[in-house]
Amino acid sequence: MKKLTRIGGIIALFLSTLVCWTWAQRQQPQPAPVREIIQIAGEVYRFRNNNHYAVFAVTPVGIIVTDPINTEAAQWLKAELQKRFNRPIKYVIYSHDHADHISGGEVFADTAVIVAHDNAKAAIIGEKRPTAIPQITFSEQLVIELGGTVVELSYVGRNHSDNSIVMRFPRERLLFAVDFIPVESIAFRDFPDAYVEDWIASLKQVEAMDFDVLAPGHGPLGQKDHVRMFREYLQDLRNEVIKYVREGKSLDEIKQLITLPKYEKWGGREQWFALNIEGMYRHVQMHRRPNN
Repeated sequence: MKKLTRIGGIIALFLSTLVCWTWAQRQQPQPAPVREIIQIAGEVYRFRNNNHYAVFAVTPVGIIVTDPINTEAAQWLKAELQKRFNRPIKYVIYSHDHADHISGGEVFADTAVIVAHDNAKAAIIGEKRPTAIPQITFSEQLVIELGGTVVELSYVGRNHSDNSIVMRFPRERLLFAVDFIPVESIAFRDFPDAYVEDWIASLKQVEAMDFDVLAPGHGPLGQKDHVRMFREYLQDLRNEVIKYVREGKSLDEIKQLITLPKYEKWGGREQWFALNIEGMYRHVQMHRRPNN
């Protein structure tokens, strides 16, 4: 009985210590988010909120904003735009429906029209995303002109989602694309919600567009050639997985066999390469023909 009592006391002490540690951790001040604005080209600027990025264009009659990222980030950006430029925000354009990029759209709803792809609006409503519902949607292409600035919105098919769009600023020769064209970085995790074959086809469409600067939703700025480089990564990974699946290798064996040294210095390699293989393996298995 004494032994049980002693054990109970140890457990109680451990739980008490755990509660105190958890409370202390919660009381620690959270680091301030890293936020900044840089000018990319002409009237187009890039907004950073930690590891997420959006762009905006300042025109004589108002501002075109893209992904708000989250409510706090949007509030900060709105205040900065007022302080720096003192012009109304006329449009907010969502890159796709995922909440980590488009939350907080309501911050701009007092002056701005919200724009997104048709499928994005359906997902925003259906998934109850914490943001303003788009007022203008489109299926293939839409051109927005404000104060002499043009932004061309294009749907290039399914990829990271079924509603991702690219935004091209012709005068600045700049393209904003989120989550499906990283710059010298492998894909996120195991391709959640992705359509791999369509993804490759959509990248080919982007390669045919006329631009110089690639502004992704994460990571550094890039160039048009980075679109080709990422397409080749997807194709190389797919081809390697197909080869070993046809040889009857298991997933664990395939994860050991595939190395793709061409991409060994790319971002996310250590965290996500094994997951990329898993996701591609799942994709290949789903699309295998009988006896293939």
